Amino acid sequence: MVNRDLLLEQARKAREQAYVPYSGFKVGAAVAAADGRVFTGCNIENAGYSPTNCAERTAIFKAISEGVREFAALAVVADTPGPCQPCGVCRQVLAEFFDDDVPIFLGNLAGEVEETRISKLLPNAFSAKSLEGTDK
Repeated sequence: MVNRDLLLEQARKAREQAYVPYSGFKVGAAVAAADGRVFTGCNIENAGYSPTNCAERTAIFKAISEGVREFAALAVVADTPGPCQPCGVCRQVLAEFFDDDVPIFLGNLAGEVEETRISKLLPNAFSAKSLEGTDK
């Protein structure tokens, strides 16, 4: 079982590493692998904007690059009025790697937390099933 509060705290700490010289909007994420390892990430901006990478994708890509393929939970934290919501690109990445039983904890610096699942964040997501029967 994943400790929600510990995962959110790791996301808060990761937020402090954010490279955000253009927006000043720091986001941190922590993803728990099914094997218990935790990978953190922060958002990393770029003057060209499109090469910018969100905290969620940074954490997930770090885990994937270390061989992780099964996840237990994700926490995302930012200084937002309500719980921080993932962008559309991050939602698509989550749909690629997260089963619907994986909890996603969205938080802010005020301590508000919303628990959700990928099916709620991105209903009818484009997935591997969408490619079945195609010429891949």
